[in-house]
Amino acid sequence: MRIRLVAATAVAAGTLTALTAVPAQAAEYDSALKIRGIQYDAPGRDSNRCSTGNTDEEYLTIKNYSRSTTVNLKGYVVKDAAGNKFTFTASHTLQPGDYVKLRGGNGSDSDANNVVYRDNCNFMWNNDKDTIYVYKPSGSRADVHSYTKSGSDPDGNGYITYHG
Repeated sequence: MRIRLVAATAVAAGTLTALTAVPAQAAEYDSALKIRGIQYDAPGRDSNRCSTGNTDEEYLTIKNYSRSTTVNLKGYVVKDAAGNKFTFTASHTLQPGDYVKLRGGNGSDSDANNVVYRDNCNFMWNNDKDTIYVYKPSGSRADVHSYTKSGSDPDGNGYITYHG
Protein backbone atom coordinates (compact mmCIF):
# COMPACT_ATOMS: atom_id res chain seq x y z
CA MET A 1 0.00 0.00 0.00
CA ARG A 2 1.29 3.45 -0.83
CA ILE A 3 1.49 5.84 2.10
CA ARG A 4 1.20 9.59 1.72
CA LEU A 5 2.88 11.61 4.43
CA VAL A 6 1.15 14.75 5.60
CA ALA A 7 3.13 17.24 7.64
CA ALA A 8 1.56 19.99 9.70
CA THR A 9 3.63 22.90 10.92
CA ALA A 10 3.03 25.28 13.74
CA VAL A 11 2.32 28.66 12.19
CA ALA A 12 3.84 30.82 14.94
CA ALA A 13 6.95 28.76 15.63
CA GLY A 14 7.39 27.40 12.12
CA THR A 15 8.28 23.98 13.52
CA LEU A 16 7.14 20.52 12.58
CA THR A 17 4.41 19.46 14.99
CA ALA A 18 2.94 16.32 13.46
CA LEU A 19 3.66 13.60 10.96
CA THR A 20 0.71 11.42 9.96
CA ALA A 21 0.46 8.47 7.56
CA VAL A 22 -2.60 8.56 5.31
CA PRO A 23 -3.32 5.70 2.88
CA ALA A 24 -3.52 6.87 -0.74
CA GLN A 25 -6.84 5.85 -2.35
CA ALA A 26 -7.70 3.63 0.63
CA ALA A 27 -11.33 3.22 -0.46
CA GLU A 28 -10.24 1.49 -3.67
CA TYR A 29 -8.48 -1.31 -1.81
CA ASP A 30 -11.09 -2.35 0.75
CA SER A 31 -13.08 -4.53 -1.64
CA ALA A 32 -12.35 -7.75 -3.52
CA LEU A 33 -14.80 -6.67 -6.23
CA LYS A 34 -13.31 -4.16 -8.67
CA ILE A 35 -13.83 -2.78 -12.16
CA ARG A 36 -11.58 -4.71 -14.56
CA GLY A 37 -12.50 -2.69 -17.64
CA ILE A 38 -15.20 -0.91 -19.59
CA GLN A 39 -16.35 -0.87 -23.21
CA TYR A 40 -17.79 2.64 -22.87
CA ASP A 41 -18.24 3.21 -26.60
CA ALA A 42 -19.99 0.34 -28.38
CA PRO A 43 -18.45 -0.45 -31.77
CA GLY A 44 -20.34 1.04 -34.71
CA ARG A 45 -22.94 3.76 -34.77
CA ASP A 46 -24.83 4.04 -31.47
CA SER A 47 -28.39 2.80 -31.66
CA ASN A 48 -30.49 2.13 -28.59
CA ARG A 49 -33.30 0.35 -30.44
CA CYS A 50 -34.01 -2.78 -28.45
CA SER A 51 -34.53 -5.00 -31.49
CA THR A 52 -31.63 -3.85 -33.68
CA GLY A 53 -29.44 -1.59 -31.54
CA ASN A 54 -25.96 -2.16 -30.14
CA THR A 55 -26.37 -1.33 -26.45
CA ASP A 56 -25.40 -4.92 -25.64
CA GLU A 57 -21.94 -4.12 -27.03
CA GLU A 58 -21.44 -1.58 -24.23
CA TYR A 59 -20.35 -3.38 -21.07
CA LEU A 60 -18.59 -3.12 -17.75
CA THR A 61 -16.42 -6.01 -16.56
CA ILE A 62 -16.40 -6.53 -12.80
CA LYS A 63 -13.97 -9.04 -11.32
CA ASN A 64 -13.55 -10.73 -7.95
CA TYR A 65 -9.87 -10.17 -7.14
CA SER A 66 -10.02 -12.15 -3.90
CA ARG A 67 -7.90 -15.29 -3.59
CA SER A 68 -10.36 -17.04 -1.29
CA THR A 69 -13.72 -15.23 -0.95
CA THR A 70 -16.77 -15.83 -3.12
CA VAL A 71 -18.82 -12.67 -3.70
CA ASN A 72 -22.58 -12.60 -4.30
CA LEU A 73 -23.46 -9.60 -6.47
CA LYS A 74 -27.03 -9.34 -5.14
CA GLY A 75 -27.50 -5.80 -3.82
CA TYR A 76 -24.39 -4.34 -5.49
CA VAL A 77 -25.06 -1.07 -7.35
CA VAL A 78 -23.29 0.32 -10.43
CA LYS A 79 -23.76 4.03 -11.16
CA ASP A 80 -22.40 6.70 -13.47
CA ALA A 81 -21.74 10.39 -12.82
CA ALA A 82 -25.23 11.40 -14.00
CA GLY A 83 -26.90 9.04 -11.54
CA ASN A 84 -27.89 6.31 -14.01
CA LYS A 85 -27.77 3.10 -12.02
CA PHE A 86 -28.15 -0.63 -12.13
CA THR A 87 -28.76 -2.79 -9.06
CA PHE A 88 -28.00 -6.51 -9.11
CA THR A 89 -31.35 -7.85 -7.85
CA ALA A 90 -30.66 -11.55 -8.37
CA SER A 91 -27.95 -13.72 -6.86
CA HIS A 92 -24.90 -13.97 -9.10
CA THR A 93 -21.88 -15.47 -7.43
CA LEU A 94 -18.32 -14.72 -8.44
CA GLN A 95 -15.74 -17.25 -7.34
CA PRO A 96 -12.21 -15.95 -6.64
CA GLY A 97 -10.77 -14.73 -9.95
CA ASP A 98 -14.15 -14.87 -11.70
CA TYR A 99 -15.77 -11.93 -13.53
CA VAL A 100 -19.08 -10.78 -14.94
CA LYS A 101 -19.85 -8.52 -17.90
CA LEU A 102 -22.70 -6.13 -17.16
CA ARG A 103 -24.15 -5.47 -20.62
CA GLY A 104 -26.72 -3.03 -21.87
CA GLY A 105 -29.78 -4.20 -23.75
CA ASN A 106 -31.84 -7.31 -23.12
CA GLY A 107 -30.72 -10.90 -22.84
CA SER A 108 -30.56 -13.93 -20.61
CA ASP A 109 -28.42 -13.54 -17.51
CA SER A 110 -26.01 -16.43 -17.12
CA ASP A 111 -23.49 -17.27 -14.41
CA ALA A 112 -22.07 -19.91 -16.76
CA ASN A 113 -21.47 -17.30 -19.48
CA ASN A 114 -20.45 -14.57 -17.00
CA VAL A 115 -23.05 -12.08 -18.23
CA VAL A 116 -25.82 -9.97 -16.72
CA TYR A 117 -28.02 -7.71 -18.84
CA ARG A 118 -29.30 -4.37 -17.60
CA ASP A 119 -32.62 -4.96 -19.42
CA ASN A 120 -32.44 -1.37 -20.58
CA CYS A 121 -31.70 -0.40 -24.17
CA ASN A 122 -30.39 3.06 -23.33
CA PHE A 123 -26.64 3.59 -23.23
CA MET A 124 -25.33 4.07 -19.69
CA TRP A 125 -21.78 5.27 -20.31
CA ASN A 126 -20.90 8.54 -22.04
CA ASN A 127 -18.64 8.31 -25.09
CA ASP A 128 -16.56 11.36 -24.12
CA LYS A 129 -16.11 11.08 -20.33
CA ASP A 130 -17.77 9.56 -17.28
CA THR A 131 -17.22 8.20 -13.80
CA ILE A 132 -18.06 4.62 -12.83
CA TYR A 133 -19.04 3.81 -9.25
CA VAL A 134 -19.56 0.35 -7.74
CA TYR A 135 -21.24 0.19 -4.34
CA LYS A 136 -21.53 -2.74 -1.95
CA PRO A 137 -24.96 -3.74 -0.63
CA SER A 138 -24.03 -1.90 2.59
CA GLY A 139 -23.76 1.34 0.61
CA SER A 140 -19.98 1.67 0.97
CA ARG A 141 -17.95 2.17 -2.18
CA ALA A 142 -16.25 -0.90 -3.67
CA ASP A 143 -14.49 0.85 -6.58
CA VAL A 144 -14.57 4.03 -8.66
CA HIS A 145 -12.87 5.14 -11.88
CA SER A 146 -13.21 8.16 -14.14
CA TYR A 147 -12.29 8.28 -17.81
CA THR A 148 -12.03 10.66 -20.70
CA LYS A 149 -11.93 9.49 -24.30
CA SER A 150 -8.88 11.62 -25.06
CA GLY A 151 -6.96 10.90 -21.86
CA SER A 152 -7.85 7.30 -20.97
CA ASP A 153 -8.22 5.56 -24.34
CA PRO A 154 -5.02 6.18 -26.35
CA ASP A 155 -5.87 3.66 -29.09
CA GLY A 156 -9.42 5.03 -29.46
CA ASN A 157 -11.13 1.62 -29.48
CA GLY A 158 -13.68 2.55 -26.81
CA TYR A 159 -12.26 0.07 -24.23
CA ILE A 160 -10.31 0.91 -21.07
CA THR A 161 -8.63 -1.58 -18.71
CA TYR A 162 -8.32 -0.71 -15.04
CA HIS A 163 -7.35 -3.60 -12.77
CA GLY A 164 -5.71 -6.02 -15.19
